[in-house]
Order: sequence, then structure tokens, then C-alpha cells
Amino acid sequence: MLKSHSRKTLLSAAGASVTCLALLLLLAQRQRSAAEGTRREREVGLRSLQSLGEAATEDGVQSEQAGGKRGFSAYFSKLTRNRREAEKPGGAAGATSSPPPAENISADDIFIAVKTTKKFHKSRLELLLDTWISRNLQQTYIFTDGEDEELKKKMGSHVINTNCSAAHSRQALSCKMAVEYDKFIESGNKWFCHVDDDNYVNMKTLVQLLSQYPHTQDMYIGKPSLDRPIEATERLGDNKMRPVNFWFATGGAGFCVSRGLALKMSPWASGGHFMNTAEKIRLPDDCTIGYIIESVLGVPLTRSNLFHSHLENLQQVSRSEVHKQITLSYGMFENKRNIINMKGAFSVEEDPSRFKSVHCLLYPDTPWCPPQVAY
Repeated sequence: MLKSHSRKTLLSAAGASVTCLALLLLLAQRQRSAAEGTRREREVGLRSLQSLGEAATEDGVQSEQAGGKRGFSAYFSKLTRNRREAEKPGGAAGATSSPPPAENISADDIFIAVKTTKKFHKSRLELLLDTWISRNLQQTYIFTDGEDEELKKKMGSHVINTNCSAAHSRQALSCKMAVEYDKFIESGNKWFCHVDDDNYVNMKTLVQLLSQYPHTQDMYIGKPSLDRPIEATERLGDNKMRPVNFWFATGGAGFCVSRGLALKMSPWASGGHFMNTAEKIRLPDDCTIGYIIESVLGVPLTRSNLFHSHLENLQQVSRSEVHKQITLSYGMFENKRNIINMKGAFSVEEDPSRFKSVHCLLYPDTPWCPPQVAY
């Protein structure tokens, strides 16, 4: 009986040993399977990254480290380089940023009206005649209020005596603008551009700007001097009035109107109607232009920061951007001399407006410009 019990105990121990061995074998097999799965996943991941790296290499991306370490690092390196290239000011994007011309025009298609008064013929007009007008005699017309034989010798029929008052009143200013408008309509030119006698006009950039718009479309281009629409009162007759507000381009910086739009202005601007329209709102000439275009005809002002007047701080015009501007000016700002800040062919004492220096920058072949001047 003892022998039988011993045999049973031995068999039980042997069975337990076999069971433990089987469990150990099963656990080992599972560990090998897990390790194999992890290895496969790593191989799949590596192959995916390698494929991404090879695709990026086909697009011009080179590996940054030896040993074929491509993938996401190479891909994002390419994105970073592309972003930096796009942000470069002189990059391809900047070179192609200018839209193609909507219409091929030349300086001969532009009617430039310069408003002045006889007392400024010497102090202001002579400077313009020596600089930008000398290059654009056929396109420029002088609108003044008194006879000047010396000026006529230089400009001929392009000097128009408006017979308006020499006062700087809204009525006198509107009187001259009325004559400007009628003369432009008679000319048949595609664009009407108004400037004052303290403006320098860069005809090259003006042509470039206007070429972006068909002259048959409704275009009113300039720069407002206010940071909000002007508020006015429109007189309707029978002692009735209504408030109006609109944007206008300041005449001190210059503005341009397409022929298509100018023709639509005719009922309120031609043949003396301009004066009547100005009286309805009792505002000066440039405001009246804005009233007719924006308030009556519903055509919005197209703004351009390339126009400049003495009403702004001209010191903010970058030296490197002077040649890209359309109009410049000079005067006083906050009781200080208000001129563009640039080195040039002449000192500030010799050239207080800086127009001569600007002209020599744009046209160094001008006979009176000193040679080899650093700007």
C-alpha cells in the first residue's frame, strides 16, 4: 500500500513537471511571436519612411545626414527652404507680383493738369519746368489765373488762363477744376490726371499704374488725406438738405480719372455744371470730384499709396523706394520742413524741395545733373 502511494506521488510530480514545461514552452513561443511582430512593424515603418524620403528626393530634397536618414526631417526641411524662398523680398514671387497690363498705354494717352496761380509761376512752376515737365511737355497743361508771356514761350498753347480768381477759395479752386475737366474732354485722351504746382510727377510709374486698368472702365485713383469719409450737407432746393459722406482723393497728392468715368460725370461737371455742383455741397474742387464720383455715381475710390502730398509726413517715404513713387511733394509739416529724406546731387540749401535730386536720380542724363552722384 505504501508502494502504491509512492507511485501515485511520483506520477503527480511528473505530471506537474510536464505541465510547467508546456507552460514555459508556450510563454516562450508567445514572446518570440511578439518580438517578430515588433520587428515586422519596425521594418514596415522604416520602409514607409524610406519611401517618403525617396519621394522627397525625387522632388529635389537631399538627405541631410549620411546613411540614408531621410523621411520627415528631409520633407520638412524642404518646406522650410521653400517658405524662406517665398519670403525673400527679391524672390520669384516678388518678381512676378506686378500684374500684366490691362491696356497698353503710353504717356501720350495721359492728360496732366497742373493747377497753379500767377504768383507761383516763378517760385514753383519754374522748378517743375526744369524737372519733370521738361520730359513731358506734350502731356502737361498749366491752368493758371493770369497772363504770363514768358511761360507761354515755354509751354505755348498748353498754358490756359482760366480767368478764375487768384484767391485760394473753394469757388476759385472749383472754377479752375471746371476748366480742367472741359479741356480734358476736348483732348480725347484716355486718362485725366490732376496735380498741384508743388508736385513732382514720375511719368514712368504713372503709366505703369494706369496700364493696369482699361480707360473705358470707371476708375478713380488717388490717395485720401483723411482717415474717414468726409461728411457734407447736400442742398436739394426748397430749403431741403440731406447729409452725405464719401471718400475723395486729395488734389495735393494728385489723382486720376479714366475717360469712361469722366464722360459719366458730364451732367454734374461739364459746361459750368461743376461750379453748381460744388455749391450744392460747399466744398473745394477735389472734394467735389469725390462727391460726383462716389456719392452721385457710386464709384469707389481706388487707393494708391504712390501719391504723396505735403499734408503727410514725407520723411516716411523710404529712400530706396523714391523711384517707385508716382507723385512727391514738399512743404511744412508740424512747423518743420517737410521733404523726402534722401541724399542727392544737391544739398538741401541748393534744392529745398529735393525735386532736382529726385530728377537726377530718375534722369541722370539731364545736362545740369552732376555726374557720379551717390543716392
